[in-house]
Amino acid sequence: MGADNGDSGGGAREFYEDEKHLMKLCDFLRSSEGPPVREAIEMDKRVYYIKGEKLVNFMVEPKKGAKWPKELPRFTSRPDAIAVCKDLCGRQFMHRSEKVAKGELEISRVRDFDESAYFTWMYEGNKKFSHLMTTGLIIGFLCCTCFPIWPNFLKVFVWYMSVSLLIFIFFLVTFRALIFLFVWIAGYECWVLPNLFDETLGFCESFVPVISVEPTKEGQLMYRVGIAVAFFSFCYWAVTQPSEFDGFVKGQGDFIKDLYAGTLLSDMSQKDKENIDKPKMPSLEDLLKKLDSEDEEEKELNEEEAAEALLDSLVEDEDEDIDED
Repeated sequence: MGADNGDSGGGAREFYEDEKHLMKLCDFLRSSEGPPVREAIEMDKRVYYIKGEKLVNFMVEPKKGAKWPKELPRFTSRPDAIAVCKDLCGRQFMHRSEKVAKGELEISRVRDFDESAYFTWMYEGNKKFSHLMTTGLIIGFLCCTCFPIWPNFLKVFVWYMSVSLLIFIFFLVTFRALIFLFVWIAGYECWVLPNLFDETLGFCESFVPVISVEPTKEGQLMYRVGIAVAFFSFCYWAVTQPSEFDGFVKGQGDFIKDLYAGTLLSDMSQKDKENIDKPKMPSLEDLLKKLDSEDEEEKELNEEEAAEALLDSLVEDEDEDIDED
């Protein structure tokens, strides 16, 4: 059975009767090259769904720029694509859903495939990568909990890496903000890595596009002029007051040095830092001092008891003299 683009529709239908081939088709349809899907909530779980008509249209005529896998035969007719979609529903790679509210679905009682209905993907692809990520997360968590027993050189390495990452993020955010400010004053909104902090996107998608430029909205001219005056006034002050600004720069340099040296918020001696992982066992001298202090406390207690006994005897003698009188 050939797998090139010249296969007939019936040949494609027979090819996808094999579940392994059908899974490869699902891998392609669920990839970034596949048809666009929407997100919704179904049974308190985030799912991805697509309309049956759009799925069939894509299978018969993929979107422009989509790279159909060479090992998978193309569909040449709608009936063949619909037959494969029915097979996807029958093998529970997707199920039919109904809209109950905006962004909310529920499982439909009707199981048959229909181009006018919505279908939710149940196929999640190969789980090996997910299992590897889960295993790595567990191992990383265990390593973090064992941080107190790490060798000292690993602790220093992690500290330097953390500080370097913190400084890099700070300068990256500052650089993005300055670029946006300069271009915004000129009448455009320019962002470097505009999706960098978008939590809804994946890791690779967060770096796309690298830069975005759009004209600003109307009515912002006065704001741009005011911000420009304030910014350039600050720059003028920094140039004309070198002593104060130089002190600020020097303070930032000292701050970074202390941050790398680990002395920024240090309230421990160097000896305590070096011996932080060693068990704290009292020395012989400490034990002797403790015993001496306990002996002194016992002596003080004995003296207090003797004074109280003497006082009690005096009180009793006075009482006896009064009784005799």
